[in-house]
Amino acid sequence: MGKLRGSDFVSIKDFSPKDLQKIIVFSLDLKKKEKAGEKTKILQGKSLALVFEKPSTRTRISFEVGMYQLWGHAVVLEGAFEREDVKDVAKTLSRYVDGIVIRTFGHEKVIKLAEAATVPVINGLSDLLHPCQAMADVLTMFEQKGDVSKLTVAYVGDGNNVCNSLINAADVFNFKLKLAIPEGYDPKVTSKNASIVRDPAEAVKGADVVYADVWASMGQEKEKEKRKKIFAPYQVNAKLMKAAKPDAIFLHCLPAHRGEEVMPEVIDGPQSKVFDQAENRLHVQKAILALLLAA
Repeated sequence: MGKLRGSDFVSIKDFSPKDLQKIIVFSLDLKKKEKAGEKTKILQGKSLALVFEKPSTRTRISFEVGMYQLWGHAVVLEGAFEREDVKDVAKTLSRYVDGIVIRTFGHEKVIKLAEAATVPVINGLSDLLHPCQAMADVLTMFEQKGDVSKLTVAYVGDGNNVCNSLINAADVFNFKLKLAIPEGYDPKVTSKNASIVRDPAEAVKGADVVYADVWASMGQEKEKEKRKKIFAPYQVNAKLMKAAKPDAIFLHCLPAHRGEEVMPEVIDGPQSKVFDQAENRLHVQKAILALLLAA
């Protein structure tokens, strides 16, 4: 199985293409075994702390179930930083568990936790990055399309944490990424393989994958109405999908707002692979957990 070179999974950019490819290959192996009913006891006796400051559906369930399927144990902790310093939480949890997942707002909190902890820390989401999601995206694209380095991916919407990690993935996995993002909402990271194309139709033209996300993320609720007006031309609908390749797939990290960033005929249509994508969070994270936590 081998180990990852880094001790934490904070950003995709912290790892080499070889290490990230190892995660994808191992994810496929674990997925195949789970579908066949084979039990994998890689993390038997291991415990994982899930520290949440943001609501969670896919992240919480996939990590909890993932630990269970690997014969480990997960503990959910909410409000951990309301009464204690991040460093104190990190040092205390390191005495109890074998790994920590954090889902929070400011990315600096992920960094502080990783610096202070003596066990692996996994970024379950921050306002800057969502690396586990991007790895699930790559796994889904590989399953559906094969060699991802030959793909053109069009991302339509906000330059948010999902977008940032997708850009990092494009850099490492070497696929072409075209970003249809309104001015003033550009991503925080860059890549030689990613280019900003303001016009959604131009970005989607000839794409193998069309990707959308919500226009207002958690913590941006006050901007929701303003963003609706600005992002209205960036809706992924049937007309926009026709600009992509005929066999293009549609991805969305979920939760989705049908009728806003994506129309029902797209997300519920035959080109949509969003639930395969959601399932792959489980398999990718199991691989990450096993490669970081296994003795």
